Amino acid sequence: MEVKIKALSPKIGSEIPLPFYATPGSAAMDLHACLDQPAVIPAGGRTVIPTGIAIALPSPQYVALVFARSGLGIKHGVAPANCVGVIDSDYRGEILVGLQNSGQTGFTVQPGDRIAQLMVVPVLQAQLRLVDSLDETQRGSGGFGSTGT
Repeated sequence: MEVKIKALSPKIGSEIPLPFYATPGSAAMDLHACLDQPAVIPAGGRTVIPTGIAIALPSPQYVALVFARSGLGIKHGVAPANCVGVIDSDYRGEILVGLQNSGQTGFTVQPGDRIAQLMVVPVLQAQLRLVDSLDETQRGSGGFGSTGT
């Protein structure tokens, strides 16, 4: 499956790498910060980091999802502010990553830093049907810990 990518900055491909899979078994590609200078995300704060790229997914049967990099999240408390970013198949604008710093100190994003992961996955669009009742299950409407800890 081919995904078209457009460089929106002259730095892409020279100073800032295109997204890439870090290993043959990687499920997602690393996204890089396309910055002219470092950006500081204050403790408890949020900021939007540009990637300098736009993509074209091949059809509405695909979506690109932006996930946290585990090292940034676990070691520094830095992760996407919206948990998972959704890049719809018809979006052609720049991929921007809103990062949130839940850490106790400011975090500096350097130009070219890997800031998130981009995963392309299939999409099934559901056909909704309004009904008066739903099929019964063993769990029923139990939620929020109803199956144990």
